[in-house]
Amino acid sequence: MFTETTSLPSKLGNNMMHSDPNLSSTASDDEFAARNSSFSAFDPSRMSSEGSPMMMSPWNQTTPFSKSPWSQVEDTAPQNGLISSLVREEGHIYSLAAAGDLLYTGSDSKNIRVWKNMKEFSAFKSNSGLVKAIIICGEKIFTGHQDGKVRVWKIHPKNPSLHKRAGTLPTFMDIFKCSIKPRNYVAVKRNRTAIWIKHMDAISCLSMDKQAGLLYSASWDRTFKVWRIENSKCLESVKAHDDAVNSVVTVGGTVFTGSADGTVKVWTREIQGKVTKHALVDTLLKQECAVTALVVSGSGSVVYCGSSDGLVNFWEREELSHGGVLKGHKLAVLCLAAAGNLVFSGSADKTICVWRKEGMIHTCLSVLTSHTGPVKCLAVEEDKDSTAGDQKWVVYSGSLDKSVKVWSVSELAPDLHQMTMMQQNYYSSEGNVSWDSIPSAKY
Repeated sequence: MFTETTSLPSKLGNNMMHSDPNLSSTASDDEFAARNSSFSAFDPSRMSSEGSPMMMSPWNQTTPFSKSPWSQVEDTAPQNGLISSLVREEGHIYSLAAAGDLLYTGSDSKNIRVWKNMKEFSAFKSNSGLVKAIIICGEKIFTGHQDGKVRVWKIHPKNPSLHKRAGTLPTFMDIFKCSIKPRNYVAVKRNRTAIWIKHMDAISCLSMDKQAGLLYSASWDRTFKVWRIENSKCLESVKAHDDAVNSVVTVGGTVFTGSADGTVKVWTREIQGKVTKHALVDTLLKQECAVTALVVSGSGSVVYCGSSDGLVNFWEREELSHGGVLKGHKLAVLCLAAAGNLVFSGSADKTICVWRKEGMIHTCLSVLTSHTGPVKCLAVEEDKDSTAGDQKWVVYSGSLDKSVKVWSVSELAPDLHQMTMMQQNYYSSEGNVSWDSIPSAKY
């Protein structure tokens, strides 16, 4: 019924895309001529404050407590289709987090907005740079920022619409204590030193091991740091890569990091008394293209890696064996999400590919096309209308077009004719994507 293909043709006919588990991630120059991206070479003296053009936007100082400029546009939802579109003029959307019926959105306006049932529920504002990462843990919300700090927020027990800042990582007291001892200073840039518990560049990603009570923060300063949630202490700082660390995920005591230096590394956590140490186990990938996103499958058995060349590599987590490559995008993959048997990849080509995993074979169920700018972040929650025979998911996508789209996605195979017509219309109308090359490998 299905044809095995490894690339996304301009017209799919009646075939669906599959991954090839035996396909190498390398290919001829002609095959990927349209995929090659022009990222700037690594400059060891470069910091985010010196400017990453894609990331720097005019900061809008609109108070989060005024009436929101977001408007909701309803749409008829096919099996895999758009439910709603939240459009605003506050700034580019850089981060999303969903929990139950709540959606948190972060942008370069410094505002963090909370949405309930696709209507504005509350808002709170940070006095930092843009919000690059959001993660939810019970009654606490952790946000990672352009200024290199992690901020902790608590939901008011009697009024869930109120959020109060509960602290900052690292804490002021820890910074003071650490700065007293000369041995706590490390070299960060040429002749510049700083205390090891502070990130010296933008935070790119957050990940949490709830069972161990640990929070991981990845940064453009080429390190990831480990925090104990209970007391906000920094337990360890790991110099992980030779360029910006764009993504970090943790599962079962293993940590995966992806970087602009083109590598994916595997670390194992060892706890000896009060000391937590991470040791390098393996390097899964070495390539010229920047690694932009990582995610672990819903079952925890597969690790996915998105890159600036538009490819998604994946590995079997336990054996660390390469499983194959997913080819569905014309430009850089900027974000990944996973739930159930599905994997979602968002790209600079403005689309979201929906992949279904069966064993180590992946089928592209659909391509979601509605954004007018690069898709920067994704979040997934189970749909309340799911049944035993039809598992459905609500997918939230944030874009540099300043909007958040809400999608309904089913794990069942969509109507082939409908999918073919949608994809043919998209590619015939888009032609060759002319979106400018991303000027920096930092995400």
